[in-house]
Amino acid sequence: MSNQDNGRTPDRDAPRSANRPKPPSVPPKPKRVSTRMPVNRPSVEDEPLAPTRAMPPQSAATPPSAARRNSPPPSYPPRERTQQARHETYGEQPSRQHAYDAAPAPAAAPPRKRKKHKCCTAALVIVLILAVIFGWLLIWVQGQIQTVPALSGAANTPGDTTLIVGSDSRDGWGHNDLTEGERTDTIMVLHAPESGPTSLISIPRDSFVPIPGYGSNKINAAFSFGGPQLLVETVEDLTGLTIDTYLEVGFTGVEGIVDALGGVELCLDYDVDDEKSGLVWEAGCHTVDGETALAFSRMRYSDPLGDIGRAERQRQVVGAVAEGILSPATLLNPTKLLPVTSATLEAFRVSEGTGVFDLMGLALDMRSALGGNAVTGTPPITSLGYNVDGVGSTVLLTEEELPQFWEDVAEGNFEPGEEVGGVE
Repeated sequence: MSNQDNGRTPDRDAPRSANRPKPPSVPPKPKRVSTRMPVNRPSVEDEPLAPTRAMPPQSAATPPSAARRNSPPPSYPPRERTQQARHETYGEQPSRQHAYDAAPAPAAAPPRKRKKHKCCTAALVIVLILAVIFGWLLIWVQGQIQTVPALSGAANTPGDTTLIVGSDSRDGWGHNDLTEGERTDTIMVLHAPESGPTSLISIPRDSFVPIPGYGSNKINAAFSFGGPQLLVETVEDLTGLTIDTYLEVGFTGVEGIVDALGGVELCLDYDVDDEKSGLVWEAGCHTVDGETALAFSRMRYSDPLGDIGRAERQRQVVGAVAEGILSPATLLNPTKLLPVTSATLEAFRVSEGTGVFDLMGLALDMRSALGGNAVTGTPPITSLGYNVDGVGSTVLLTEEELPQFWEDVAEGNFEPGEEVGGVE
């Protein structure tokens, strides 16, 4: 059958959609381009991202959803638009101020006041009381120091030199007048050099030496002829050292110091029963009173070394007294310190210009000089029984060795703890 027979046209036989007119072609709408950086949000199925500077590292066990929630927002590059371009586009804009910038800063809390403890106040009061007592004690001691003209005024020599003299006075130092004919039992030169060990050298009292204005005689005669000043000049001529401080000790005063200290320990390695000094001694070390200490320092006729042995024992007495005065048992006990200080000031007299702190420094030097590192001894001696007409038996020093000996003392050339000089 033909198409005409069926009464249908060819157009009707085509599908209806084919006969539908097509709409006019419209160009596709252009996509809007964003200037923002695309954000690739990971899907649930994505693997966890590797850690970057913008994202903290995640463990492999962290679910992707947790990683997405915990990841910080991406950072965007700043817009490259200058301030001038914004002004041209929008005009002058008022400056914006964030609310948190405008909010005033909270006022700082006032500092809490600390309560002063009662114990601190009590400690301060005690310190002030001690300071007042110490100041009063210094003033009192300075007023009790007995001085005497002694120094020669010669040019200073290196180091610090003190002449220590032990007088045979039996009356202490209640006055400044010299007893006529008074002599010295002990003459010691204490020298602290600029470098090297301190030296304490005993000069035998019968040493035959030149005395300015009086010719040659026993050195202790200088004290009798012209007092401390002439003795100082004689020692300076002998040693070549300028005396910086003069310290004179009345040995009867030492007796009072020893008793105020409650005794001192002295040692001697042989028995003694000396009628002239009154010393009775059993070999060994003993704590003795003032009377025994005085006899210990004066005895010489029962000593096989004569004046040499007596000088050694006198150094021992002086060292024991200095050690007792500077001990904590004395310095920290006011009931003991005041009697000891009073007895000491009665026994000593010093050159003019010597103060409290000079005496304290001298006591420290004496304790150091009597320690194990000090140089001790006498000048070189040729004879202990050198007879001189009109003078009697004297100690003859080795004249040719004296200059070098005193130079070594001045410069600290001897070994620490060395015993020097003595009889050749």
